[in-house]
Amino acid sequence: MHYPKIIAALALLSILALPASGNSATSGWSASWSASPQPTWEAGFALPTNIPASLSNQTVRQIARISVGGKRARVVLSNEYGTTPLTVGAAHIALTALAGSGSDIVAGSDRALTFGGRDTVTIAPGAPAVSDPVDLELAPLAQVAVSIFLPQKTPLATFHWEGKQTAYIVPGNLAAAPVIKAGQTLGARLFLSTILVEAVPAARVVAAFGDSITDGAGSTPDRNQRWPDQLAQRLAGQNVAVINAGISGARVLSDKMGVNALARFERDVLSQPGLDSVILLMGINDIGWPGSSFTPQDPALAAERLIDGYRQLIARARLHHVRIVGATLTPFEGALQDTELKGYYSASKEQTRQAVNQWIRSSGEFDAVIDFDAVVRDPKHPRRFLPAFDSGDHLHPGDRGYRAMADAIDLATLLGPH
Repeated sequence: MHYPKIIAALALLSILALPASGNSATSGWSASWSASPQPTWEAGFALPTNIPASLSNQTVRQIARISVGGKRARVVLSNEYGTTPLTVGAAHIALTALAGSGSDIVAGSDRALTFGGRDTVTIAPGAPAVSDPVDLELAPLAQVAVSIFLPQKTPLATFHWEGKQTAYIVPGNLAAAPVIKAGQTLGARLFLSTILVEAVPAARVVAAFGDSITDGAGSTPDRNQRWPDQLAQRLAGQNVAVINAGISGARVLSDKMGVNALARFERDVLSQPGLDSVILLMGINDIGWPGSSFTPQDPALAAERLIDGYRQLIARARLHHVRIVGATLTPFEGALQDTELKGYYSASKEQTRQAVNQWIRSSGEFDAVIDFDAVVRDPKHPRRFLPAFDSGDHLHPGDRGYRAMADAIDLATLLGPH
């Protein structure tokens, strides 16, 4: 058994004084934003990490738009995949101006983060660190900057690849600087995994659990256009948070660009404070990767194996009294055909997708179903995206497609009785 991981998860829950279930009515702390940790992968994989191997005596400022607001905030940093302790010399949170405003923070909003009353923290390998609460008035959909200073050489072993948001890196400790004139920028997240807010007691959290289609591949960077972002906009002011637990390349049953869904469900979803519901949209990579240039030696996946994985996620959600909503897999004919990633789509893989979608729609095993396939497919060619919704790679929606997905979610069906 992975005892360090279990101990770390229990420590996170005890610090927050929350059960890992939908019990938001008894607690003020709710997850309001998240980015699921991933390990960096080996050189030679089809997709580069696009981050340096390490940082040293540098500050990284990361921008995030929360969902539900509150009067106080906490930040969770993760050393999930580090093999050595992670030392953070300083960490700050502040409000920023509107989306696309760069690294500027709002005057008077900067707050130093402490951990057990200390300005610095050393995070054990495999563990998270939860900051102390800070007073900071946050409106729904507020945008914040989280700045962390790394005083010593720090391997970037834990990151989130598809950040869809510019991060700014500068030499020295500029965690409290009003603006960072960065010589280096990244599109990934580094060590930042969750932002918590002290919300009203009735606040509820919806987790979007998925792959690159949930992570926002194909959407416009720095504009919060992923479907979970746009769902959060619909729910703004209703005391419902939407957190994104998508990982590009994620699979239900296998590892590569992150651990499999069955392995990370507890950490990324079920342990999130205030969790009420989860939307599961994952499986297209389980179908598409085998035999492609990603994993050319892997055998084709049978629909029954993926369905068995879904059943395990459903069972575990029910144990935590969490509502789980299944989403149909979106079209992918022609996916990635104009890239070096060959062989992702085939007619037999399409048959598997259709069989899985039929089970999602008709089995009755999920608490509810969102038919994303019906929303984004081309009625004249249902194996493909409607051209207006296609990002261009025939696998991921663009901004309009993500908007259509978010708009198609019936909120009463999503949240159920309460």
